[in-house]
Amino acid sequence: MRVLSLSTLFPSPAQPGFGKFVANQMAAVAARGDVDLVMVNPIGLPPWPLAALGRYQALAACPPSSTLGPLTVYHPRFTLLPLLGGDSNPGRIARAVLPLVRRLHAQAPFDLIDAQFFFPDGPAAVEVAQALGLPCTIKARGSDIHYWSGRPTALAQIRTAGAAAAGMLAVSAALKHDMAALGLPDERIVVHYTGLDHTRFKPTPRGQARAMVAASLGLPDDGAPLLLCPGALIAIKGQALAIRALLDIPGTRLALAGKGSDEAELRTLAAALGLAERVHFLGQVGHELLPTLMSAADVVVLPSEREGLANVWIEALACGTPLVIPAIGGAAEVVTNPAAGRLAARAPAAIAAAVNALITDGPAQAETAQQAARFSWEENAARLVAFWRGLARA
Repeated sequence: MRVLSLSTLFPSPAQPGFGKFVANQMAAVAARGDVDLVMVNPIGLPPWPLAALGRYQALAACPPSSTLGPLTVYHPRFTLLPLLGGDSNPGRIARAVLPLVRRLHAQAPFDLIDAQFFFPDGPAAVEVAQALGLPCTIKARGSDIHYWSGRPTALAQIRTAGAAAAGMLAVSAALKHDMAALGLPDERIVVHYTGLDHTRFKPTPRGQARAMVAASLGLPDDGAPLLLCPGALIAIKGQALAIRALLDIPGTRLALAGKGSDEAELRTLAAALGLAERVHFLGQVGHELLPTLMSAADVVVLPSEREGLANVWIEALACGTPLVIPAIGGAAEVVTNPAAGRLAARAPAAIAAAVNALITDGPAQAETAQQAARFSWEENAARLVAFWRGLARA
């Protein structure tokens, strides 16, 4: 089977850390050897002279194609209209991608067109698939539904794409329910859980891991319980709630692993609450060190406003660290028993109560790690390929 998958979030020479979770999924598909998989990663660039400014310089220098392991990845450009044109991106993506896809299809026909996000990828992929007379599949991951469905123009495109798609995937049963509530055909939506690299994300004994991150990241190794908030420092991730909760979690440190526009505001908040010495800003932590940092933490706290089913939830569990997360998206499908952690409201008092309970009487690392045993990239790839095959033959 030959499949073309379109993903606006995917690693490229210009942004090698972008969309690693999609790359992990697709690498597992390619490793099977039974799918000829081609990736198309459209890159948005604004009209000149904006394209020559700031972060767009690196994107403009990205080559037309690259390789990522066994995968060939194409990087066609589409016109991006900053602050104005997000709702109209799908049409411009389709127009930019279609000549490339026609050429590749003429060389070796595709059986199916796939989109890795519902917006903007989904409507663009449907337009390309219809031009070639091929079935199309679309995956929903969270914000591509929850954020964009709040914009009427985007919602109309999401509904049209869903009606035209041969099949759709959702990263959790909760997200499938939300999609159906928007009017997408429930009978064509299949739950497709994320995967996990068990060779990377596995428990390191907590004391050993704490010593390692103390040496590499400068975190004090003083025996105080450690809470970890991994993720971009932006409002929807809720780090401010975790900082405020620290007031009611005595003798505990909080590490924020990530960068983002809210960093200055979060530093100011920690100082104003008298917590500056207990809140540690680690910046962007490399992929190679993240499993050790997760193992070093007593609890991973992620008070996000919205998620589908976050990869970082599964990664933390695999490292033996319980979660404190709100009942959003697929959270209840991950925190299914006390060994996985606690579901807590997005309020400092509720977060503090859940964390204190885990610090006082928490599960063993091995018991928590077992909660992630059902997730693997191999299983994820097997289910994805079976889904594609069923629709390509329909």
